[in-house]
Amino acid sequence: MFLAKVEGSVVATKKDPSMSGRKMLLLRPQLVDEKDPTKFRPGANTIVAVDCLGAGIGEMVMFCQGSSARLSAGLKDCPVDAVIIGIVDTVDVLGKVIYNARTSA
Repeated sequence: MFLAKVEGSVVATKKDPSMSGRKMLLLRPQLVDEKDPTKFRPGANTIVAVDCLGAGIGEMVMFCQGSSARLSAGLKDCPVDAVIIGIVDTVDVLGKVIYNARTSA
């Protein structure tokens, strides 16, 4: 599992039929900064993930990739490589809350 911030959405009118009606979001992985573990640093890549939970732009989410992604309900026969599996409330690192959904802008 990984953490990411939702940066946008992806719309594809032509796609595999099993993906019809599925919401896809653009994610930027978030890494705990090794120099300052009280904050995140953005990853270099972006990921397109299927969203079955109703996440929105700016939210922090948990996602998984690979064969684990297809274990989510209703995705067994879909060609997905990433799926959002949780919307994050808080992240605590070394006893300090570095992300809180209620106070995050």
